[in-house]
Amino acid sequence: MAKFAGTMNAINRGLDGTKASKGVDMIEDWETALADLDVPGTKGILRDLGALRKQLEKDTPDADRVHAILHRLGTATVKVSDRAESSQDKVKALGEALVDAGEEQADEEEDVEAAAAPKRSRKKG
Repeated sequence: MAKFAGTMNAINRGLDGTKASKGVDMIEDWETALADLDVPGTKGILRDLGALRKQLEKDTPDADRVHAILHRLGTATVKVSDRAESSQDKVKALGEALVDAGEEQADEEEDVEAAAAPKRSRKKG
């Protein structure tokens, strides 16, 4: 279960500090691990992993898109965690961490926009 440990360590350290190439390597490991798994929900996870990999392979990934994908991946991972048998707790924890990583940035951006809005309205007035 080295994939769990490596992915959780990257999330705990902060995904923004993880090199894109390392992220691509982790995604490819997960794609390989999930490819032969016949569990409802894994096709959507594989699709989002592919979309995330494509973003990370770009020179300038779209941060909003990356965070939206992370959130979707986390939600889907939590949903399939009950089918993960002996790894159920680890899979659920991974999903929750991905959800948090995906929402964290979005919340910060919303706060920045909200803080900027009054300034724009004052300038107009």
